[in-house]
Amino acid sequence: MRHNVKAFVMQDIPLYHNLVMKHIPGADPELVLLNHYYEELDRIALTDMTRSEINELLEKLGFYKKAQPEDEVPEEFRFAPAKDSPFKDERPFKSSMSTVDTENASSESNPEVKHTDL
Repeated sequence: MRHNVKAFVMQDIPLYHNLVMKHIPGADPELVLLNHYYEELDRIALTDMTRSEINELLEKLGFYKKAQPEDEVPEEFRFAPAKDSPFKDERPFKSSMSTVDTENASSESNPEVKHTDL
């Protein structure tokens, strides 16, 4: 894994609301955009991106970035990057959560990085 992506995984992911890291051995790092029902909407390869480019992408996608991992998320950003709660009606929504699949990224030194099996 490139240094930029590893730095992003270790230092930036804990700051983002609704962004979860899922380690898949041997897989190239990519951003997987999911809807409220965990259905895949898109995949974006991160291998050739710099740390700042990944952060810019997440900002453009509407992810809320906290100043510190332990900071509270304001109510208006609770479902970010989705614009509304999925439970108000049955309209399709933008992505509400994403997973960053990575190769050889360790989360042991950072308890805020969550591994899930979706």
